[in-house]
Amino acid sequence: MGSGSIAGHSINAAKSRRTASLEEKSGTVLVIDDSPAIARQLFEALDDSYHVLVATDGADGIEVAAAQRPDLILLDVVMPGLNGYDVCIRLKQDPRTQGIPIIFITARDEEEDEELGLSLGAIDYLTKPLRPAIVRARVKNHTELKRSRDLLQRLTTLDPLTGIDNRRRFDDYLAVEWCRAAREEHVLSLIMIDIDHFKRVNDRQGHALGDRCLAKVAATLQASVMRPGDLVARYGGEEFVCVLPGTDIAGAGQLAERMRAAIEALAIIHGDSPVAAHVTVSLGVAAALPHAATTISGLIEAADLALYEAKRSGRNRVCVRREPAPLPTLQRPGAV
Repeated sequence: MGSGSIAGHSINAAKSRRTASLEEKSGTVLVIDDSPAIARQLFEALDDSYHVLVATDGADGIEVAAAQRPDLILLDVVMPGLNGYDVCIRLKQDPRTQGIPIIFITARDEEEDEELGLSLGAIDYLTKPLRPAIVRARVKNHTELKRSRDLLQRLTTLDPLTGIDNRRRFDDYLAVEWCRAAREEHVLSLIMIDIDHFKRVNDRQGHALGDRCLAKVAATLQASVMRPGDLVARYGGEEFVCVLPGTDIAGAGQLAERMRAAIEALAIIHGDSPVAAHVTVSLGVAAALPHAATTISGLIEAADLALYEAKRSGRNRVCVRREPAPLPTLQRPGAV
């Protein structure tokens, strides 16, 4: 019996006797245990404070973890098929799940077993028979620690001037989405965006107004994307980038044009641009289907070359590179 049947039954039963909504709960906990009795015991212990998901085998648990990104995983060591150690290894190898803390559940209280689990990346052990008060205390402590780590991580991936994601977040996110696109065999698109003649804004109006311009452009670009998986980041200086998983080149081109028009509609006074009286942007679009003949750097370079073409052609426009992204052997022409 898979995760949906047990989790769905438990949640439906809970609705009739619990009052806490999902919004009021402290996070999501995934239980991976082949014993319905243990799974139900853990659900009963945690459901007052957490949204509890349940998977009854290792393979199913890996899928649920990747799709739902819980705050914590309670993982049985002894299961048929993939045992807890196998599941832990796979979760720690996947960029989507490697940061989720894992607590092993075991009936064996042997030092070597605990050492093995901790060496594989688990953070704690719960020993059967389970005591609900201890389960709740351990889960509370580790979810609070994760929340603190997540906040710190978020602060390190935010651009302080614009409030959107920074270059570090972009690099990490693109790597994760590239691997996902390769596994799922779907296309990945990229938009490179540059504010036209931005140095002249700073020179003519001062850096304070230039900073406000950057913040307005960033907010407008962020508001242009609709899907949770689309990421807008500040690439550096006056350059921005947008990652679009599962979006083909035509869709990416349409979004880029909406971005261009939205920035133009802001009517931010430029003061010294040969393109327009207001601030404009140039955009380059590229896409790739990740496989042996394509690379992340090739996709970035293809979008960068398309951006160069947009600037060379007069700026305030979108250029789309429709051929496959090249391997990283091309050299970008001189800066414009």
